[in-house]
Amino acid sequence: MVRFSLGINYWPRRSAMAMWQRFDPGEIAEDFARIAALGLDTVRFFLRWSDYQPQPDVIDSTMLARLEALVDLAAHAGLRTMPTLFCGHMSGVNWLPAWALDRSAPPGRFRTLTEHGEAGYGIGDFYTGPLLEAQLVFARAAGERLKAHPAVTAWDLGNEFSNVREPASEGAAAEWSRRLCDALEERSAIVVTAGTHGEDLTVDRKLRLSSLCAPYAFACMHGYSVYSAFARGRLDVEVVPFLAALAASFARRPVLFSEFGNPTCPPGKRSPFERVALPGEPPLPPIPHGDPVRAPYACLTEDEMAGYCTQVLERLHADGRLGAYWWCWADYAAELAAEPPFDRAPHEMSFGIIRGDGSEKPVAEALKRFAAERRTVLTARAAAFDEAAYYRGLPDATGSAYVRWVEERPNAAR
Repeated sequence: MVRFSLGINYWPRRSAMAMWQRFDPGEIAEDFARIAALGLDTVRFFLRWSDYQPQPDVIDSTMLARLEALVDLAAHAGLRTMPTLFCGHMSGVNWLPAWALDRSAPPGRFRTLTEHGEAGYGIGDFYTGPLLEAQLVFARAAGERLKAHPAVTAWDLGNEFSNVREPASEGAAAEWSRRLCDALEERSAIVVTAGTHGEDLTVDRKLRLSSLCAPYAFACMHGYSVYSAFARGRLDVEVVPFLAALAASFARRPVLFSEFGNPTCPPGKRSPFERVALPGEPPLPPIPHGDPVRAPYACLTEDEMAGYCTQVLERLHADGRLGAYWWCWADYAAELAAEPPFDRAPHEMSFGIIRGDGSEKPVAEALKRFAAERRTVLTARAAAFDEAAYYRGLPDATGSAYVRWVEERPNAAR
């Protein structure tokens, strides 16, 4: 029987996205020991692209050594890992090597940060041509470094990579996926997946999971109730299972939900909003600084978060998913608040299962209780969504499909 995988997305509390430059094996080992003690089995972590590939044909050997060291630390703790390449998009910023940028490409919705600071433009077309060839150099080097490593469960090609740039066509995305998958499997003998997310399903970004996921052992999906326009509210526990059902139907693959969670409200405050404002929507009204009751962003209280976590896990397990990974390990240390991405997105500081001082939130105990049951993967429930018809029906297709799906849910899972 295959165990239902329960994992965590990881950046260290004290260094966040600067982990590879401020590499601290002691902190990482301590964190991994705590993660294992909670009963979690897998750590998904991220290779910030500019740290690893300073030039298109150059891979930093120091960073490769740190990559191997981190995976070895996970193995020592009894954990498995999912390294995420070409990162790429992370917490509202596109972190990119300067050589990959295209001065004719606007930065778009997310600001671009390189090793030299903020840039006023975005990346070139990384699904094809020279940028794809450069990614293949990185993939082969990483694959060789971790070849057949027993603590690597799968490679992840990217974190919500359509936020970095949309492909020119479905075919371009599928070819990008196939070539990188072939290179990684050839060099490492480790299977591959990719971190797709809710907006790949609710917006036509010229990605189709049927072709993108064709070479994968399983598909991945990310989703958050406060970031979903179709959600019935910030506590809607059916959002994540619905996105998983769409992904399973379109990809025709088992699904691991490799990112779910929500921001935590500041202590003593509650959310005045049910979700964030999405592109094309008017901004939410500002909350005055120092408001004693209202949080400045859409969020869940610590107790709400624990209940939300358990209910979502129950549904994902009942639906036959492979597992779920919480976003994320830690609220970040207060001294990082002035650094990107937190300088413009303070809510990104608060997704953790431990607080900034290192103490555990109730959601950590919720995960621990679920992990202790050591559940196995169930037979997946059929989800008969037609991919072509669904995308033809956007933007209305998501909301109507969601209403129908919730109405048809078995009573035991409601």
